[in-house]
Amino acid sequence: MLRLKTAALAAAAVVCALMGEASAAPPSAVVSPLMTKALDDSPGKEATMITVEYPPGAADPVHRHNAHGFIYVLEGSIVMQVKGGKEVTLTPGQTFYEGPNDIHTVGRNASQTQPAKFLVLLLKDEGAPILVPEK
Repeated sequence: MLRLKTAALAAAAVVCALMGEASAAPPSAVVSPLMTKALDDSPGKEATMITVEYPPGAADPVHRHNAHGFIYVLEGSIVMQVKGGKEVTLTPGQTFYEGPNDIHTVGRNASQTQPAKFLVLLLKDEGAPILVPEK
């Protein structure tokens, strides 16, 4: 009887662990700042360059940048879409643009098994946040 109870408890623990993994949020993107430079010929504006790494299965929440955003894929493949635009899958060497009024509705790694990495250049107001969550 003790063996049966122990086996049942072990099975329940495995099921609970698997259910917890299934309901866990997708992994987060890793953002690495590279540089920020004031644009002297455009007072109040700056350029910010970052890299974004998506672990397998990573996805961004809906957001905006309030900036001109230029994306260049370095590794892996990513899926991007702005509100009203077409969803696109990008691979190394391909680019994507977001305008200051765009709402970024889809930003995710296209793969559940491979990481992805891309470079982002943002032209924005000095001191403005890189990302603003959209409600």
